[in-house]
Amino acid sequence: MRIAVASEGNAVTGHFGHCTNFNLYDTENGAVVREESVPNPGHRPGFLPNFLADRGVNVIISGGMGGGAVDIFNERNVEVVVGASGDAKEAVLSYLKGELKSTGSVCHEHQHHGDCNG
Repeated sequence: MRIAVASEGNAVTGHFGHCTNFNLYDTENGAVVREESVPNPGHRPGFLPNFLADRGVNVIISGGMGGGAVDIFNERNVEVVVGASGDAKEAVLSYLKGELKSTGSVCHEHQHHGDCNG
């Protein structure tokens, strides 16, 4: 399974589309076996969910995310986990243990992107 975390360096970002980078983690048997960081190629409506799905991502973890991105991920069979915070790799490990649950926090107004993960 491949898990992506919308990040600012190694920390989970509050808003998916405005992250600095995506940390990608390949996992097997509940453990991370490979990790890489990919710079955010730019926030354009509908682009990032397909960008990640085309790279084989099965799960996306973020602090918050707009409804349009959630819809595209759902169409691409990518599980969306929002409401996460802290260290990106720790969030992935918590997810793998079944401890990280999505809060369902969806952002509706992009100009208030600092308020999306509440």
